[in-house]
Amino acid sequence: MFEYILFDLDGTLTDPKLGITSSVQYALRALGIEEPSLDKLEVFIGPPLTDSFREFYGLDEEQMTTAVDKYRERFATQGIFENEIYPGIPQMLADLKAKGKKLAIASSKPTLFVEQILEHFEIRKYFDDVVGSNMDGTRGRKEEVVEEALCRMLPAGMTPAKKRDAVAMVGDRKFDIEGAAAHGITSVGVSFGYAPEGELEQAGADYIVNSVQSLYDVLAQ
Repeated sequence: MFEYILFDLDGTLTDPKLGITSSVQYALRALGIEEPSLDKLEVFIGPPLTDSFREFYGLDEEQMTTAVDKYRERFATQGIFENEIYPGIPQMLADLKAKGKKLAIASSKPTLFVEQILEHFEIRKYFDDVVGSNMDGTRGRKEEVVEEALCRMLPAGMTPAKKRDAVAMVGDRKFDIEGAAAHGITSVGVSFGYAPEGELEQAGADYIVNSVQSLYDVLAQ
C-alpha cells in the first residue's frame, strides 16, 4: 500500500525531551525568565520554536530572535545529543527499506541538526531524503516541509487518489497530521510521542498507533 513514507523526527523516532527542554530553559534564562520545570516545556517539542515562544511566553519579535539564537547556542553543542532513539526504530526502518519503501524525514527542526542526529544514531542510511527547516527560519511550517519532501520524492503526475494510497506521513503531534491533510496524504499518529491526550484524534489522524511494532504493521502494508 504505502510506497513513500515521511517521518517526523522529534517524538516519533527519537525522544528529544532533555535536549529540547533544557535548551529552551537556557534561552528563557537569557531573557530573565526562570522556568524550573522541564516538564512544562514539553510543549516546545513539535511546533516551530518561534510559535511556542510567542504562545507560551508572549515574546515579541526581538525577544524571539534572541531566544532562538540562545536556544541554538546550547542545542548545537549539547542539547542535540541529549536525545534517545526509541527502542525498535532502527530495526523497523531496516525492515521497511528491505520491503522497498522509500523513506524520508519531514521535520520542523533545521535540516543541519536533523542530519547530525540521524548520523549520531546511525540511521541516516535508511532515508532517501531529509527535509527540515532552514536556519533562517524559513520553511518552518510542517505543511511547507511536507510539500518540499513530496516534491523531491514523488514522480510527476501522480493523481490525488494514488497519492493518498501510496504516501504516509508519520508523526506524534497535530502539526504532522495537519501537514499530511494539507497535501492529501495518509496520516499516521504515534501516541508514544508528545501529543496531549486526544490531540491526534481531534486532528483527524487516519491511523493512531501506540507502539513501534504497531507502527510497522501499518506501514508495511
